[in-house]
Amino acid sequence: MRKTTGMGRITMTLCAAVLGMAAGAAMAQRTPVLVYTALETDAMKLYKTGFEKANPDIEIKWVRDSTGIITAKLLAEKANPQADVIAGVAASSLALLEQEGMLQPYEPKGFDKLTPAYSDTKRPPAWVGMDVWAAAICFNTVEAKKRGLPKPETWKDLAKPIYKGAIVMPHPASSGTGFLDVSAWLQMWGEADGWKYMDALHENIAQYQHSGSKPCKAAGAGEFPIGISFEFRAHQVLKSGAPVELIFPKEGLGWDIEATAIMKTTKKMEQAKRVADWFASKEANEVTANWWAVVAYPGVAKKLEGIPANYEQLLVKNDLNWAAKNRERILAEWGKRYEGKAEAK
Repeated sequence: MRKTTGMGRITMTLCAAVLGMAAGAAMAQRTPVLVYTALETDAMKLYKTGFEKANPDIEIKWVRDSTGIITAKLLAEKANPQADVIAGVAASSLALLEQEGMLQPYEPKGFDKLTPAYSDTKRPPAWVGMDVWAAAICFNTVEAKKRGLPKPETWKDLAKPIYKGAIVMPHPASSGTGFLDVSAWLQMWGEADGWKYMDALHENIAQYQHSGSKPCKAAGAGEFPIGISFEFRAHQVLKSGAPVELIFPKEGLGWDIEATAIMKTTKKMEQAKRVADWFASKEANEVTANWWAVVAYPGVAKKLEGIPANYEQLLVKNDLNWAAKNRERILAEWGKRYEGKAEAK
């Protein structure tokens, strides 16, 4: 074997240093794009990995919180916006931001392949749908049996006195799932009957929790027999082996759309458009289909355990623009009536 000379070692060291510097320079040239999101943490890593593999010169920097908190943060920053892109945030929130003049309309590449009903109707759209998420109830069969609780079949069943103290649900000011529940009940039954229903339901609520996922996790862990949540988390809790049955009330399901939008004030418009392009792609929708029963790209969704075949037909008529316009008024009224049982922040 030929020995490496001193000069050879120096040359190899120099080459390694040059390669290291080149790799460092390539990393340094990546443009960071700040993306505000309410995506589940389970999903964020896969989206980031997929996007950056397809766009190696851009780095996604996440700012994550629940839907209500992210919405409030964006509105609070209106005079000095920080985000470049919003992804995985409720369309009802994005409709509100659009009404505030904060979004840059943009039709991403491949938009014509997506289901039109799950994006903004304007052209170019202010926001583009990723998936639909809807209400679901997690019912712990073991805990229910201990307490002698029958399986509820409808929303109205949950207002029966037998369920007193047995139910947890998301707080609508901090959780998009909580807000879609409240918004749906008001739209399904009209405001007078909707508030009357929530007054009765409130008698049975043990706590309003600051997350759409937490009530189902709590039901799965046996902390409460019933958790009002949404189908993504319900499916995950069921899959984990928890003794829960998923219930999709017969009156219909409140729902919203996780969507993507570009901030009008971004100084990285080219990169922001590429983020929007990727989230509208079939590849991104295939990531989404790991967890969601309804995705924006037709033919990509899979059958998920516990989710009924007629799930999409159970979605109630939902005016997202009405929900956006009335959000502040609805939350103020809700807080006045029910804040006393809110989980401590």
